[in-house]
Amino acid sequence: MLSFFLQKKKSFNKENFWLDDIKKQPRPKFHTLTVGEVRRETDDCVSVSFVVPPSLKKEYCFAPGQYLTLKATIDGEEIRRSYSICSSPLENELRVAIKKIPGGKFSTYANERLEAGETIDVMTPQGNFTIPLKPDESAKYVMFAAGSGITPIMSLIKTILQYEANSTVSLFYGNKAVSTIIFKDELDDLKNLYINRLEIHHVLSREDQGTDWLKGRIDANKVRQYAQKFFTPAEIAHFFICGPEEMIYQVKDTLAELGIHDKKVHYELFTAATPTAKKDAGVTTYKSDVLSHVTVVLDGEETHFDISSKGVSILDAALDAGADVPFACKGAVCCTCRAKVLEGKVVMEMNYALDDDEVEQGYILTCQSHPISERVVVSYDE
Repeated sequence: MLSFFLQKKKSFNKENFWLDDIKKQPRPKFHTLTVGEVRRETDDCVSVSFVVPPSLKKEYCFAPGQYLTLKATIDGEEIRRSYSICSSPLENELRVAIKKIPGGKFSTYANERLEAGETIDVMTPQGNFTIPLKPDESAKYVMFAAGSGITPIMSLIKTILQYEANSTVSLFYGNKAVSTIIFKDELDDLKNLYINRLEIHHVLSREDQGTDWLKGRIDANKVRQYAQKFFTPAEIAHFFICGPEEMIYQVKDTLAELGIHDKKVHYELFTAATPTAKKDAGVTTYKSDVLSHVTVVLDGEETHFDISSKGVSILDAALDAGADVPFACKGAVCCTCRAKVLEGKVVMEMNYALDDDEVEQGYILTCQSHPISERVVVSYDE
């Protein structure tokens, strides 16, 4: 499995495997790809690789931590779901992991029916759960993951260990039991290969490992314990967190209490957030109803429609008007529907994908946005 990493170390040309600035990637587009392999990882999780033809290699260039949006018609219904890439850009493979969710149409389809050789629509990579890496860097990283939250973390770990030969990684990974640990064998192989640079702590909620700090769930108290026992917060270059929403915010808030600047803390939600945990969208809420004339620019073409500020989102209105605008989760979690306001004003209900700088520059999540001026121009081409 790790034969690539056992190859003789060589110098890398960064352009060959991920983009210097992922925010400059072209607008995401779907292409039909062939499934290369469906590999069983646990009883309720598979990883799926895709065959990328040479003509599309550049479009599917990705940074560690990014994700793919998959589209399939299942039982007559078009379903779109986003899944993080678990492979490293250094492996020359495009692979995602899909955990079966009770009642989940796409995850059930992928775990029970999807087979190698079939074709599926795959959007080009997206996501900001990543950082620039440097071959001469000597940094310490700490990762917190739970369940399928290991997926983007896995890509980051493999890439950091291979690309930054002097950096170290500590992983705290929560699961119910040993049998539910996704990528367990691969993590063991990595630990053996990078024995002095990779530290892994499995935290199990339903199995006793003989110590309290490895039993239960990853929460605020455990983060404080780990910061005393395993790492010095001020020495860590970056923290990455991925898993259930409650875990993410407990870890994130505790790191803040420990004096960690938020620029060093990166997190990724897998599902739409609960209303009680809404993140400040960075714009003012609205009270009055405004009828707005909206223009959406996509691939240089304009689509025009009228919409009420208290009606459907700009994304849904654009789709109703016939514009083939990109989207995936519609829950403020992914960044697929990102666009820039060129004229007028809008309000976002929720935002879990854009950083403060992007909001200041006028970028919005159109799935969460409503116009609050009489004329609005939004571009997906910026």
